[in-house]
Order: sequence, then C-alpha cells, then structure tokens
Amino acid sequence: MNDPARPERDRPWVFRTYSGHSSAEASNTLYRSNLAKGQTGLSVAFDLPTQTGYDSDHPLARGEVGKVGVPIGHIDDMEVLFREIPLDQMNTSMTINATAAWLLALYVATAERQGVTADQLRGTTQNDLIKEYLSRGTYVFPPEPSMRLISDMVAHSVTAIPKWNPVNICSYHLQEAGATPVQEIAYAMANAIAVLDAVKARDDVSDEVLPEVFARISFFLNAGIRFVEEICKGRAMTELWDELGRDRYGVTDPKQRRFRYGVQVNSLGLTEAQPENNVIRIVLEALGVTFSKKARCRALQLPAWNEALGLPRPWDQQWSLRIQQILAYETDLLEYPDLLDGSHVVEAKVEELKKAAQEELERVLAMGGAVAAVENAYMKQRLVESHTARLRAIESGELPIVGVNTYTETEPSPLVGDDDSSILKVDAAAEREQIERLNAFRAKRNDADVKAALQGLHDALSNGENVMPPSVRAAHAGVTGGEWADTLRELFGEYRAPTGVVARESQVADEATQQVRKRVRALGEKLGRPLKILVGKPGLDGHSNGAEQIAVKARDVGMEVVYDGIRLTPAEIVQSARDEGVHVIGLSILSGSHLVLVLDVLAGLKNEGIDVPVIVGGIIPEEDAESLREAGIQRVYTPKDFNLTRIMDEVVDVVEASAGVG
Repeated sequence: MNDPARPERDRPWVFRTYSGHSSAEASNTLYRSNLAKGQTGLSVAFDLPTQTGYDSDHPLARGEVGKVGVPIGHIDDMEVLFREIPLDQMNTSMTINATAAWLLALYVATAERQGVTADQLRGTTQNDLIKEYLSRGTYVFPPEPSMRLISDMVAHSVTAIPKWNPVNICSYHLQEAGATPVQEIAYAMANAIAVLDAVKARDDVSDEVLPEVFARISFFLNAGIRFVEEICKGRAMTELWDELGRDRYGVTDPKQRRFRYGVQVNSLGLTEAQPENNVIRIVLEALGVTFSKKARCRALQLPAWNEALGLPRPWDQQWSLRIQQILAYETDLLEYPDLLDGSHVVEAKVEELKKAAQEELERVLAMGGAVAAVENAYMKQRLVESHTARLRAIESGELPIVGVNTYTETEPSPLVGDDDSSILKVDAAAEREQIERLNAFRAKRNDADVKAALQGLHDALSNGENVMPPSVRAAHAGVTGGEWADTLRELFGEYRAPTGVVARESQVADEATQQVRKRVRALGEKLGRPLKILVGKPGLDGHSNGAEQIAVKARDVGMEVVYDGIRLTPAEIVQSARDEGVHVIGLSILSGSHLVLVLDVLAGLKNEGIDVPVIVGGIIPEEDAESLREAGIQRVYTPKDFNLTRIMDEVVDVVEASAGVG
C-alpha cells in the first residue's frame, strides 16, 4: 500500500555475493540462481591457479583447482561461466590482480562473442597489486612491471571500456592483515596515488583525460564490528579522496571526485566457535557502510555465517543476500538524508582519523610512495605489528570476542551438523575434470593461431605497447591463462615480497609466555641447540597472516624460526627442513587444499628420511583433521585456536615427545 507521507527512497546499493567454485558450469548455475533470488551484480571468485597465472595441470596447481573459486583457463571456460547471463545488462566484479589484464581480456572477448561491445560493459577488476604484496599474496611479477600492467589497463579502459572500473583500490585485505583504521585509510590512499601518478606519467594519457581516469578509480573497503568507527572511516575517506582529486590532480568536477566504493564486511572477525554469532556481526558491519548516506557504499557483498568453517553452501549465501534485502527494503534507512550530518561526535572522530591518516600517508610518500614502502617492507612490518597487537589483546582478554574468549558457554548449534554437512565440499573429481576440459580445449584449437598470438603479445610488451589489445587477440586465439602469464614471466620475471616478520622477544611478557620461554630454553639445552621451527606455506595460498603470527610468536618465546614466505612447493619445504635441521614443521593452508599438500609434504619427508613432527593450521573441517591425524600429523589447529601461547606450549610438547627428552 502506498503511503503518501513516506519519503521517496534512495536507490539501494548493488547486491552481490562473492562466489565461484569447482567449475565454470557449477558456478554459472550458482550465479543464475543468485540473480533469480534478487542479487543485482556478480562478484566472481577465481581459484588460486587462475589468480596466479597457472594452468590447472601445472604442478603448482595441484590440490588448488576449484577450491577457493572458479577455474578459468581460456575463453571457453569464460563463455560457460557467463552462459545465459547477458553481459550488456550485468555489473560484474572480478577479484583478480596479477592476471587482471588477462581476465578482462577474456571478459571482453566473451562479450564480443555474445554480440556485446566493450563500451557496453560495466564492472570492476580489483587489480590492486600493491595490497597483494602486503596481504593477500596473489602477486606474480615485481612491483615495477605490475604497475605498468595496471596503468596499461587504466589507459586502455578509459576510452575503450569507459563504464569499467579498471582498478579497485582494495583496503579490505589490509584490515584482514591487521591494519588499523588509520593504516587502512593511509595505505589505500598511497596505493591510489601510486596508480594515478603512474597513469599521469604516460604519454598516451593527456591532462584533459586525467579527471576521467580519477573518476574511474574505485575502492573496496572492509567494515569491521566497530561500526561507528567504520562509519567515520568511510566519511573520512570520502573527504580525503575529494581533497586529493582537487588539490593533487586538479579535478574540478565534484562528481568526478566522488568516493565510489564497494564493501565486503569483515571476515577476520568471523568465528569458528559459536558461528551463529557471525550473523549478528555481519548485520552490524553492513550497517556501518550503509547508515551514512554521504559515505554509503555503491556495492556490498556479505560473507556467509559459516566461512570460518569452510566454503558456504548456496543456502548460506542466500541468507547473506536476504540480510541486504531486508536492510534495503524493509527498514526506512534509504528514506532520509544523512542522519549523521551535524553530529559533533562523528565530526570529531572523522577529523581525528583524517589527521592521523594524513600523517601516515606523508611518511609513506616521503620514502618514495607505496611501491618503495613495499620494497623496503615498511608497510608490511607495520601491518604485522598491528596484527600481533590485536591477537595479543584477544589472548589476554583485553579485546573480548563473544563465544571465543568470553561467554564461551553454549548450547549445541542446530546449524552445524556433525558430518560437515554445514559447509560446501568441493568434489575431489573437480580438478581431474577441469584438466580433462583443458586438454580437450588445447586439442581443438589452432596451434598456429596460438603461437602467433603469443608472439604478438611478447612483441607488443617488448616494444612498450599496451597489454590489452594483444591480450584480447590472444583470448580469441585460444591462448590459456598459463601461457599468457608465462609470456609475461619471461619478460618481467617473478617476485617474492618481504615477509615483514622481524619481531624478537617482547620486553613485556605475561606469566604464561614467560613459562613457555623457560620450557623452550630447557628443551634447547637437552637438544644441544635451540629449538628450531620451520613455518611453511605450501601451495598457492597467499593468506599469510596466520603463518606470520605463528612465526612472530615462536620467536617471542625463544625459538629459532625459518619462514620463507608464501607459495612454496612441498619439495621446497622438505628441502628447507633438511638444510635447516629443524625440530618441527608447521604448515599453514587456508585454501582447502590441506589434504593433498600436507600428504605431499609427509611423503617427501619420508622419502628423504627426515623424521620430524609436523603440525598443521588452517580452515580444516573436523573430518579432514581426523584424516590428517591418522596420516601422522601431530596437531591440527583451526580458527578457534586463538591462544598462540598455548600453541607454542604444545609445540614444545610435540618436540619433547618426538626427541624422547620429555
């Protein structure tokens, strides 16, 4: 019934769910189902081989195919992914970074096969490589050529794909890596400045076009549980972006200076313990980026309540979509002007955040900007320190987490089954079937066309030409993602970012930490040398926060630590264990590939005659944890195991038992 007294409602933000798994066919079915339920935009999750430029049959892809997203190796996969989804009517967000130019090329080529021209396409490629070096870890190339690829995409898109956001400055993962609101604001702005300065320096981007470039830069934010602070953060970033456009880049049109951002609310705070509490957290976090009209998000995707347990099912994603729809359509949130204008409390907090963020931004710019602050590890070290402080506050109880370190008494949850039925399990056959499809695709394509397209890509990049036109031609010719990325690897090389793990024993330690230090020293005396742990991340999973914090805590209690960063093969971990003479190995895997990769490490150790205990941490369902224990893993840790001091104490137990010196 129409109510004449009810104000006109604002149009809601774009509703998304971040999804994709197993295969293009399965993901297409999921997308069309979600769109039928009222989702208004797509947010594509790609698997790790796709994100890091490996075909599904590459040795490094083993165990990772289809696990955290959809495998897309070539144009046929992309066509299946968007089958019966008209791309001229869709707003598509693609979480892709190192290989963003390739996936955008595949998207353009797929649209052209649908009869849709590039200038009709709307959407976003994340394409923020700087934050990959700091947090998520799906970088491939060194910073300089990575910035070139980003600026190529920006320069090409501003005219050829004018409705597309070619880069999405992504502070989401900075918060997941431990960033405070001040760091999230400052480092996001530093990343944006690095991109804009790189584009501004190009010969093919005129001063007249630069305002339009500025207008096509979007952001992707995180919203944590402190939703008042998150509201103020969004307002502070809105004001800073407006000032940056006006003062640094001379953008005179206020519309072009609008701060346009999408959001996924915080996954770091989702708990494995009492996971039903996550629904309340998600709702409050969604409110933090929708409440303030002046700084309201343009698009929103909500995690599912059970993501700390494993992959969400379609029903779980539907629940997150319904949260958005209830907020937008049942409440009166969209019927009023900004409810916080004139609040002296909000204004004071916004100014506090702006001032502190500007000071941190100036520190980064003074050392040469965001790229320099990646290469000298400044930003990474600050994030590791902030994350360490957060975990210590949780462990001490200073930062209460309901159901984790306080109010832990609970009734059994009817939402969580006893047989892993509360999460989606990717079929083990998905990888084999994807490789079969890849081989069939290779067999039917024209090899001469592929060879010519790859040579054209190589020549264009060698001559300083834009990466996009030859990439679109390569997509049509049948080039695979691994072949495209290998061509760039040949030209640019690969890169390993600094880990940021520099911590030593903290000066102030609680009694529990002091006790573990005593045990570590005593065990070292029995062993004849200090206790030494290898922290390893096998496979393509780049989420290194947990591994970094284990390394920091191990050093804090006096252990010697070997930690070489992300993306190691099982063979490299075995070799490191042999060369370093470690007493224990800790493996961290969050991609769901734990059963394959852990067993590969165990087999490698056995073949080399290395008898050291192995512990594992990750998002590991209990059924899988039991399988790992039966295979010989001494301890399995999951997100509910937040007490790092206790974990270190148990590491001492494991080494004592293994060495027979307890």
